[in-house]
Amino acid sequence: MNSYERLCFKLLGDRAKKRREDYLPLRNNLMRGRITSPFEAYLATAWVSSFLGGIVAAVLLGLLSYLLRIPEMITYKGTMPDFMTNLSDYRLVIGTVVTFLLAFLLFGGLIYLIFMVYPSVVAGERRRNIDATLPYAINYITAMSTAGITPAEVFSLLGESPIYGESSVEARYITREINIFGKDLVDGIRIVSTFTPSERMREFLQGAVASISAGSNLTAYFRNKAQQYTLENRQSQKMFLETLGLIAESYVTALVAGTLFLIILQSIMSIISGESDPFFLYIVIYLIVPFGSVMFVILISSMTPEV
Repeated sequence: MNSYERLCFKLLGDRAKKRREDYLPLRNNLMRGRITSPFEAYLATAWVSSFLGGIVAAVLLGLLSYLLRIPEMITYKGTMPDFMTNLSDYRLVIGTVVTFLLAFLLFGGLIYLIFMVYPSVVAGERRRNIDATLPYAINYITAMSTAGITPAEVFSLLGESPIYGESSVEARYITREINIFGKDLVDGIRIVSTFTPSERMREFLQGAVASISAGSNLTAYFRNKAQQYTLENRQSQKMFLETLGLIAESYVTALVAGTLFLIILQSIMSIISGESDPFFLYIVIYLIVPFGSVMFVILISSMTPEV
């Protein structure tokens, strides 16, 4: 914990401890994302940060509203009750107070929501990275196991190899459970499989536990899993390339040929009608084309598997 988190923990740590059962998904996401902050400190930091952020935003927007006299710019020409008419002389103060409260609720709630969502985002990124590097990590494990290295040493060596990304991180946690907390290999693997964000990693580790418990050949299990995940990885890459080709065809059809067709059609209609208003062309050129291109970029980025 840094100094700010320690301060927040001192202020609201006891209250956060009492809410552990109410934030079970958050606790699980913190562990799946391997976020090192304790749950109580993280929750207390979320509370304090949302309050401070809401206060700062509320003061700034309220002061801006008061100095620019924005509430006095708002007029209503309909009928109003007498008490609202009497309060119209104080609309600057009332509007400033309303702005303060709305800004506090909006920005404070937004900061709190970011704190609640952030661990799940980190866990999702770790899941993608683990799924992408797991086939190569298992090939490394298989090679080490074939050389006669014990399973505990195999996971220790995997944890020391940063080229396998988050798969190495999971292996380091297995080694930590064994070397620091005194667990045996089966318990260490079982604990890590419980909190890993990747379903493929969980399946692999649970299968390893079953193989060790049954006394079967662990090297053969690693070899079979390496072949299985390599095949699945090739199939997923093939499906991605096919989908990418479909998206490319859609982009050419919709944003290249489609926009050219609209521009030509609008030009012909303008010549026939004698009107020269380019408003529709502005929409196509400055709104549809850039926005559509950005959407395609975001779509491809979200679909692209990590390598």
